[in-house]
Amino acid sequence: MNVSKLFSPITIGSIPLKHRLVMPPLTRLRSNPDDSVSDMMVEHYAQRASDGGLIIIESANISIQARGYFGAPGLYLDSHIDGYRRIADAVHAKGGRVVAQIVHCGRTSHTDIAGGQPPVGPSVIPFDTMAFTPDGWKPVSPHRAMDLEDIRQTVKDFRDAAQRALDAGVDGVEIHSANGYLLDSFLYDGSNKRTDAYGGPIENRARFLLEVIEAVSALRGADRIGVRLSPSGEWNDMVDSDSMATFGRVGELLDQFRLAYLHIIEPRIKGDDAKVGHEDMEPVAAAHLRKVFKGPIMAAGGFNGDSAEAILQQGNADLVAIGRPFTSNPDLPERLRLKLPLTPYDRSAFWGGTEQGYTDFPRYRELVTAGK
Repeated sequence: MNVSKLFSPITIGSIPLKHRLVMPPLTRLRSNPDDSVSDMMVEHYAQRASDGGLIIIESANISIQARGYFGAPGLYLDSHIDGYRRIADAVHAKGGRVVAQIVHCGRTSHTDIAGGQPPVGPSVIPFDTMAFTPDGWKPVSPHRAMDLEDIRQTVKDFRDAAQRALDAGVDGVEIHSANGYLLDSFLYDGSNKRTDAYGGPIENRARFLLEVIEAVSALRGADRIGVRLSPSGEWNDMVDSDSMATFGRVGELLDQFRLAYLHIIEPRIKGDDAKVGHEDMEPVAAAHLRKVFKGPIMAAGGFNGDSAEAILQQGNADLVAIGRPFTSNPDLPERLRLKLPLTPYDRSAFWGGTEQGYTDFPRYRELVTAGK
């Protein structure tokens, strides 16, 4: 019998870990009205911290215009630093490590949550998706193509948000370039029809992402930076003529930075659920990018304890992020290590709400004590 690799130590960049099970960024829309971290959020992450384990905080908007979901936290004001410091302190107090994810939602937004501004993207390509506003889900507003000044300002916004996260005491920063959000939409040729230095060949389409990585790396080094990608992802109507070739080249370009890790969402997942008919699909994206990206790879999307162990043993990933079960099992690492039963998650509580379905899930030992 093989020794468990899931519960063996690893160091990713400058971040030492005692096990390889990661809580990925899960947007739950429970921040304060000013986009600052709420008390509920601090409690949520504190409950899920484990000794030597890694938590990636849900994506934080880098500007008002970056917002795509009302209730998501922000890192675009200095006043947001304190809330992130409270999360970092709570996770560190339990021996855990914590990374802050930062994002610009791009064209997947609405004027009601973007300060009255139209959403932005690489090109004007009509598409069909929803944004979460104070009045609930609405179709996204018409977007406009970014000009060069927009791109320069957004690179600065990413850098400034990363600086605030690091000032709050997190161990690293993850740049969100997946799920059809701004940086991802530049990578796909279905959404990027530009003819300037940010369009055309994949080297040009990746230029925006690379500039963001360079700017953030200049703060405290690339060994504190992760990047999230979703090769062949379909969320937010993404499409590419040759996704594997596109992301194979992106992986090569990212490899030069010596990042802390590359976080890859498997294409069997669309948004917060498995794609219909793809539930049993084997993970392919991590294996593909392993050929070109030599640093640590974090695989995400549809894994359980057994399949996480399998991809680690195969060598196609170095860490595995498991999301939905973490929402209802604050002690997920212990449950998987000891092969204990899992509490089913409550999908109705995923997107906004109160403590119910968020901070009220007991640990397994509490269930046993209560005789449940």
